[in-house]
Amino acid sequence: MNSTPPVVVVTGASRGAGAGIAHALGSHGCTVYVTGRTRDSSPERQAGTIDETAARVSAAGGTGIAVAVDHGDDDQVEALFEQIARDHGRVDILVNNAAIIRDEMMGRTKFWEEPINVIDTLDVGLRSSYVATVLAAPLMLPQRKGLVAFSSSSGAVHYAFGPAYGVPKAATDKMAADMAFDLREFDIAAVSIWMGSLLTDRVRKIIAGNPEKFGHILDSAESPELTGHVIWALFNDPDLMQVSGQTLIGAELAVKYGIADEDGRRPRSYRDMFDVHPPRQHAHVMR
Repeated sequence: MNSTPPVVVVTGASRGAGAGIAHALGSHGCTVYVTGRTRDSSPERQAGTIDETAARVSAAGGTGIAVAVDHGDDDQVEALFEQIARDHGRVDILVNNAAIIRDEMMGRTKFWEEPINVIDTLDVGLRSSYVATVLAAPLMLPQRKGLVAFSSSSGAVHYAFGPAYGVPKAATDKMAADMAFDLREFDIAAVSIWMGSLLTDRVRKIIAGNPEKFGHILDSAESPELTGHVIWALFNDPDLMQVSGQTLIGAELAVKYGIADEDGRRPRSYRDMFDVHPPRQHAHVMR
């Protein structure tokens, strides 16, 4: 492996899953480009900015680099990878996590009762992952080693919040599989990782506010950092290419690699809890 720290891009990392993944990869000494739109930490905005995440990456032992990017704007994404090409000339790990999740999507409503723009998940969430990978690939190919990881969930195969959520998750799993086929000859892997329920800052506040009612969430939820540690273990696994193209369950990978979550917890797999299984890609090829 190259002696210089791996160069990582984590999209949508101002808060939530992306912030946790970036922080974890920073703890392994990576140089992490943290992208997202949020730089303003005023009270009117949700907690979390790309600058705060980058600072956490650096404090953990890596090098955090915050770059403001609207992943709905291809020109901004192209400028990001041009900057990385100038400054480092390579990408080793790309984590496609950016997504628009509108509050209206998460309610107990029928899809026709929601505003049309909830389907913007097909733009920032699905299409944005495609664009980022297209632009990252030329910076990954020369190393003949790399990992493209897509954050996904079991909502790809069961009802979760409606079609605006489930459809892009299912498509993300398929995107990883098809991209893996084209990347294989360059020894670059692509995988989709199902995360479980996440202990984001928002969820932690909900639990703290009523531990008797919501404390049970701790039994199965994952910290956002867990997926970052799993991605690092995958990247360093000499057998990585054997799972390229697959949809993997983060909790199962944590068991495989002996990774415990915070406080020594070991979140259970959705396969065990709910009998949901990742999709299988068939071997038949049409070119």
